[in-house]
Amino acid sequence: MGQHTTLAQDFGRADIPGDIWGILVSLLRVHLLFLAALSSAYADDVQTSTQVWLNPGFLSWHFDRSKDLRGDNWGVGAEVVFTLDHTAMAGNFINSNGERSNYASYQWRPLHWRPSDIDVSAGIGLGVVDGYPYHNGGWFATLFPLLAVEGKRIGANFTVVPTIKDKVNGAVVLQIKLRVW
Repeated sequence: MGQHTTLAQDFGRADIPGDIWGILVSLLRVHLLFLAALSSAYADDVQTSTQVWLNPGFLSWHFDRSKDLRGDNWGVGAEVVFTLDHTAMAGNFINSNGERSNYASYQWRPLHWRPSDIDVSAGIGLGVVDGYPYHNGGWFATLFPLLAVEGKRIGANFTVVPTIKDKVNGAVVLQIKLRVW
């Protein structure tokens, strides 16, 4: 438990009990191995046309459950998939502190799988967001891991926002999206 607790504290995350942290890390490892094994099946059977997706904001599950943070972060956003690896997003939402936030991001998604005609992409995003009190409502840069799961018309984006002590309240985030082009 000592090493896992130290890791959690190093990242400023609310303390996660060692056994739960161990289970989460093990599940992530198994998931990554599973996705790596599927990646060869994706090969040449991919789309490369531009896509446009719309979303109604985010749903978030915060690590520190003792804080009174919103989990339903409704708004409006758009995502444009230019190529298989390159995506841009922009929009606004009511953030976890109850304030209006705007965002824009570029996503690089170099890892791809296609289980059962579902497109799965993973990578990182680099963006800017505003509206949070610890930045006096101003813009600040973000870097985040992401996983996109997309069917023909409906998809979802998943990310983990790390806790940064006194600056960012960490959460697991889900964004449902609808393809309109």
